[in-house]
Amino acid sequence: MAVGGIGGTGAPVGTADLARIQHRTLAVVMTAQVLAGAGLAAGISVGGLLAESMLSTNALAGLPAGLFTLGSALTAFLVGRITHRWGRRRGLGLGFAAGALGAVGVVTAAVTGSVPLLFVALFVYGAGSATNLQSRYAGTDLAEPSHRGRAVSVALVATTVGAVAGPNLITPMGRVAVAVGIPALAGPFLLAAAAYASAGAALVALLRPDPYLLARSLQEPPVAGDGTVPASVVRPRAGAYAGATVMILTQLAMAAVMTMTPIHMRAHHQTLTAVGVVIGLHIAAMYLPSPVTGMLVDRLGRGAVAVASAATLLAAGVVAATAPGGSLGGLIAALMLLGLGWNLGLISGTALVIDATVPENRPQTQGTIDVLIALSGATGGVMSGVVMASSSYATLSLAGGVLSLVLVPVVAWARRRDAVALPG
Repeated sequence: MAVGGIGGTGAPVGTADLARIQHRTLAVVMTAQVLAGAGLAAGISVGGLLAESMLSTNALAGLPAGLFTLGSALTAFLVGRITHRWGRRRGLGLGFAAGALGAVGVVTAAVTGSVPLLFVALFVYGAGSATNLQSRYAGTDLAEPSHRGRAVSVALVATTVGAVAGPNLITPMGRVAVAVGIPALAGPFLLAAAAYASAGAALVALLRPDPYLLARSLQEPPVAGDGTVPASVVRPRAGAYAGATVMILTQLAMAAVMTMTPIHMRAHHQTLTAVGVVIGLHIAAMYLPSPVTGMLVDRLGRGAVAVASAATLLAAGVVAATAPGGSLGGLIAALMLLGLGWNLGLISGTALVIDATVPENRPQTQGTIDVLIALSGATGGVMSGVVMASSSYATLSLAGGVLSLVLVPVVAWARRRDAVALPG
């Protein structure tokens, strides 16, 4: 039995067709995420070190994270609007293209020694991070409500392959860069440029039919007597605000501690290889648990997993604060807990947002929320350098853990609000 048309073409789509399209969509998203993960992780690992080298100070070492997350904020807003009008393919493809351009700009800045160009390029490079995050929504457009957590997790776990490989390619890419006359710390950005460009090309070529356009065609919004869409459809429910808060706070806590960890390690004379191992395992913990997290989100509920995120981030802060600076094992444990807490928060928060929206308002809501996530990351990245310079890495880590506890009352509030709005 037909349930709608493919992307406005009028071609009928049955239940079996939707299942096949969803399966293909997830496969394409996974392919793009594997590629994009390498670009995301490579730049994160050495961005602060490159800025420290070019600026000759560590007080502004958090500035690169701030810049590319500000660029991420602008991109998230634009991708949301482009998606609403033209679909996921065009929005995500353009976002990854901008990220690749920014990575090329960072390499050029390192070669020429231009600090202004470095700042501009890092801002543009942030487009790749935002697009990588927005890609998770593409897998949920056609997912059943009871499988949304797992749909988000499929996209995130695919990022693990590239994200874990990226930091561990720091030293080899540094050698490649030096061999062609480029500073070693700019080498990972060569990888980022190729990775983002490949991810964008895969989505543009293969994400057909566009999952968002198809989902919107299958669920036309109700229209009032005067021809307008009711406000209840345009505005998301309380769960969207709770989901946004969960993702914003987890991003803030994670970005602040992660950004300063390489600087903290280098101050204690640990090698770039050790930095790569710690960041690589941290990013593995951010993405690799996704299938289990998605299953828990669907079975135990979004709120329960969000609260678990807060507890895990608090534990990460305590371990990071108490681990000796020269203890590789302590920092690995702390950063893996940090990544796991972020994973629990992102998947549960994303599912809360999807549950509280409809296709008509979903891309704009998702884009706006990812703007706020990016801005929280920018705040965490910039302020982390200031806090660490004026206090200590331990203080920074504990502050991030304590901040995450705000999630608990927020989730409880949203549960009460939506229970009242949607009885039964």
